[in-house]
Amino acid sequence: GKEAVIANALIAMLTIGGQQLFSFFTFSCPCHVGQNLIYGLAFLGVPALILLVVGYALNNQTWRLVTGKRSPLQEAAKPNQLLRCKLICFTLCSITGRALVAPVTWLAVTLINGSYFVCAMSEYVSVHYYGADPNVTATEHRRILAAFPCSQLVPPELTRARDEVILLLRYQSQVAGWLLIAVVVITVFLSYCLASCFSPLSFLHFRYWSNYVHNEQELFDEATDQHSRLYAMQHVRKFFGFVPGSENVKEIRIPSLREWQAISGLAFLKQVDEEHYDYSLLHDWALKESVNGKYLKTDEDP
Repeated sequence: GKEAVIANALIAMLTIGGQQLFSFFTFSCPCHVGQNLIYGLAFLGVPALILLVVGYALNNQTWRLVTGKRSPLQEAAKPNQLLRCKLICFTLCSITGRALVAPVTWLAVTLINGSYFVCAMSEYVSVHYYGADPNVTATEHRRILAAFPCSQLVPPELTRARDEVILLLRYQSQVAGWLLIAVVVITVFLSYCLASCFSPLSFLHFRYWSNYVHNEQELFDEATDQHSRLYAMQHVRKFFGFVPGSENVKEIRIPSLREWQAISGLAFLKQVDEEHYDYSLLHDWALKESVNGKYLKTDEDP
């Protein structure tokens, strides 16, 4: 839908901005044999991997897919296994598609920029690209090439050769970046085409279904917020003796030390019967204890 397109575009723009800032403040090629490749690939790959993991973690569908799968109720239910596998595969593809936006954008932008690739691959350029002295050993060739990303380390007589090597590597990096963008765009387009071809719904029916799911989720979230607030309010009122936000509170309840201890501390979700849970220590206390204790009168017009 439009929301997904806008969200993906926003993620891509934030990734581009972050990459530029990250490169400006942190990237500095070591220009040393054996270290360039590790350093360059680390700046290329590690942020992309982190962005991929974050993309999975921030997607609600990920947690919808994995949460509660070891529940006895889930294990007791045995739906059609083939249908279940198809649904899981479809959901995983959807999650992965959204999660890949940021890391692919990172890789594409860094390759088009070229700095990381130049640093990583400089020592592996063929020697004939810069008119190498045939009397120099292969080890010395690699040492010279490894220093090319750092202009201050290159002797004046090799400045022209360095410029040619840098241009070659930037060309290769930018071609790889544009190829990555082309492959991703074509893959996304073909994926949407295949999904549309195999959809059981017509075009307008599919748009209606998308709107319905979006509206249902919005209304469900609103109802969840209101329901949980009203439910929690009953337990808070039982503990303190008044409803939060009331303008005319005539009395308040003074909880005992034992009650404060009962609702303090850490607690896991507690199952009370086959169908219900206690969500917190206050919830557990409110369901178990009767309403009694010390009450204090307050002024009606404070």
